[in-house]
Amino acid sequence: MPRSCRVDSIHIGQGHPLAIITGPCVLESLDLGLSIGRQMLKACQNAGLPMIFKASFDKANRSSITSYRGPGLEQGLQWLATIGHELNIPITTDIHEPAQAEAIAEVVDLIQIPAFLCRQTDLLLATGKAARTRNRAVNIKKGQFLSPEEMVGPIRKSEQAGCDNLILTERGTFFGYHRLVNDFIGVGDLLQLGPPVCFDVTHSTQLPGSGTQTGGRPERAPLLARAATAAGVHALFIETHPDPKNAKSDGSTVLPLDIATEVITQAAAIRRALESPENQQ
Repeated sequence: MPRSCRVDSIHIGQGHPLAIITGPCVLESLDLGLSIGRQMLKACQNAGLPMIFKASFDKANRSSITSYRGPGLEQGLQWLATIGHELNIPITTDIHEPAQAEAIAEVVDLIQIPAFLCRQTDLLLATGKAARTRNRAVNIKKGQFLSPEEMVGPIRKSEQAGCDNLILTERGTFFGYHRLVNDFIGVGDLLQLGPPVCFDVTHSTQLPGSGTQTGGRPERAPLLARAATAAGVHALFIETHPDPKNAKSDGSTVLPLDIATEVITQAAAIRRALESPENQQ
């Protein structure tokens, strides 16, 4: 049975409610972050699911050097701390360099290792040590170039740094025709590695290699969320924005607030059906 992961007061794993990690792709302003957070928190509360607020202070892997990256580490962490305090919920953001680990761990409850960086030893060790010291959790996103079994390496590196309070996130695999493919046999394999598993609903709809900006198929996000929840994942990762066409990052994949709310509602219903006494026999 997979062990659970504790993110502040939220427990993620077998026997615990489906967790929702949601928010904008990147911090555009404090007011917008708070507005999105409040609306998604209401959706999660109505569905009876715990929520972790997500937003990036920097997008270091943008397709173009001219793309908006975010407010930066200092300002971004201040905004994240305010959002977490105002909404009284845990927060998560991604880390890009080992030197950022201590500052991020002071503020953030769940530190996210980006998929492209999931094999970077120095980053994993610095994050794991900082998480252990501050009693934080780490979310390692599976690289699009890795099989589920190869995630044993990042897990071991984190554990060798003293951190076993982990979750893994599936976000699709490159399959050679300019879109990500979600391998649900692979999701099952990932579930057997030990740490709880999160499914990245919105990034899984990306169309890499579609020009100076990554394209997407956001209309397929609800389908993927339903499938992943039915497959037994422990958390869903959903990026959302009130005006996706004008979002400063991942506008081709982030979901409108009403669609994100619908996805959360449907996922809660599926989880309740799976947990019904009839299905436990």
